[in-house]
Amino acid sequence: MAHKYEIILYWSNEDQAFIAEVPELPGCMAHGDDQEIALRNINDAVQFWIDTAREMGHPVPEPKGERLIFA
Repeated sequence: MAHKYEIILYWSNEDQAFIAEVPELPGCMAHGDDQEIALRNINDAVQFWIDTAREMGHPVPEPKGERLIFA
């Protein structure tokens, strides 16, 4: 399932991996050896984050649909 949250993708020298983060979902991040794997993994992480929040009765923010951070 594709989600419409902003994803920030970057290379981490510390982790020696690409990191994908979803700023609208606190703590939601994933990694991969290449960009494609990191993006595939973040989609799974977003679904897990949403499912866990719902199970715990926490609100799930709606995607803002706009760029949140400017470099």
